[in-house]
Amino acid sequence: MPLPPLPGRPRLGRAPLPPLLLLLLLVGPARPISFQLPGKARKCLREEIHRDTLVTGEYEISAPPGSSAGPSANLKITDSAGHILYAKEDATKGKFAFTTEDYDMFEACFESKLPVGTGRMPDQLVTLDMKHGVEAKNYEEIAKVEKLKPLEVELRRLEDLSESIVNDFAYMKKREEEMRDTNESTNTRVLYFSIFSMCCLIGLATWQVFYLRRFFKAKKLIE
Repeated sequence: MPLPPLPGRPRLGRAPLPPLLLLLLLVGPARPISFQLPGKARKCLREEIHRDTLVTGEYEISAPPGSSAGPSANLKITDSAGHILYAKEDATKGKFAFTTEDYDMFEACFESKLPVGTGRMPDQLVTLDMKHGVEAKNYEEIAKVEKLKPLEVELRRLEDLSESIVNDFAYMKKREEEMRDTNESTNTRVLYFSIFSMCCLIGLATWQVFYLRRFFKAKKLIE
């Protein structure tokens, strides 16, 4: 039998989190990507991004400690059509920003440059921090320009985040409708092809029956 709570001391429990706080906890900041870039190598990162979306990024290329050769690589960002959105030769550290014109697959490629006559270059460390949408907006600058309070800035960020989520769901719904239409069209074509194949088989079987009957009659095997 459980004991009653002591007077004057409320029973401890976990209060539910507010929806806004829960949304902030679920959507955390993106972490940068780090990878090794060997000499004479080319590595690319691809990501699908919606149209009219601000994309910002920071990159840094550094040689391993103790290496006599400094970092040296080329950076190029293109879309699926091959249009160059950002390019930098002998890139070591910098920032980039662009706005997408359409939903597309974007590719960021790092190509290592090997100095002539120095042998194999040690692996370089590449760090890329790429943000888009709500993450790419500088809300501190927005707060300074529009003279917003911290709570108003947070509400603005939540509003943009909610709009981004709604747009993602709308795009997913559109893709689902397109896939459903494609499946229905494919099923209709398969049905028509099956009916056509069945008619061809029935016609071929009927022709074979008449042909064999005429053949056997010509050979006087049947009357």
